[in-house]
Amino acid sequence: MAGETVITVVGNLTSDPELRYTQNGLAVANFTIASTPRTFDRAKNEWVDGDALFLRASVWREFAEHVAGSLTKGSRVIASGRLKQRSYQTKEGEKRTSMELEIDEIGPSLRYATASLTRAQSSGHAPAPAAQGNDEPWAPTAPTSAAATGGDVWNSPGNFSDETPF
Repeated sequence: MAGETVITVVGNLTSDPELRYTQNGLAVANFTIASTPRTFDRAKNEWVDGDALFLRASVWREFAEHVAGSLTKGSRVIASGRLKQRSYQTKEGEKRTSMELEIDEIGPSLRYATASLTRAQSSGHAPAPAAQGNDEPWAPTAPTSAAATGGDVWNSPGNFSDETPF
């Protein structure tokens, strides 16, 4: 939607995602991402942590179940979504405002860790088409040479050329 504030945050989960269900059976996972900037202090000759940003985040539906089943406290994540402002009133009558990130995409950061993917079976949706005969749509296909296929180097995986393709 136009006019929404989209941001990307890199940080760590402060706790396991909390998976709940609405009265209508809709899954929602809530969690907090802590993002702490680091700068190098030349006088001390060491890295110094800045003020941490603690940002509440939420995901909905099957996405919520995927997040709750995949991410845990301490997981370093890269999250992108829409920043939303919410106003509410406390039990004492005080008006408050909070910021929350409605996650569009989230995944583990691979800077300091590794991950393995498992394709989630979607309920109520048609399965994604397999990539060129592979059972897993995200699996790479076997490389072929341009000479073997009669194609040019631009259409052959793993082959690169300095020549302009047009």
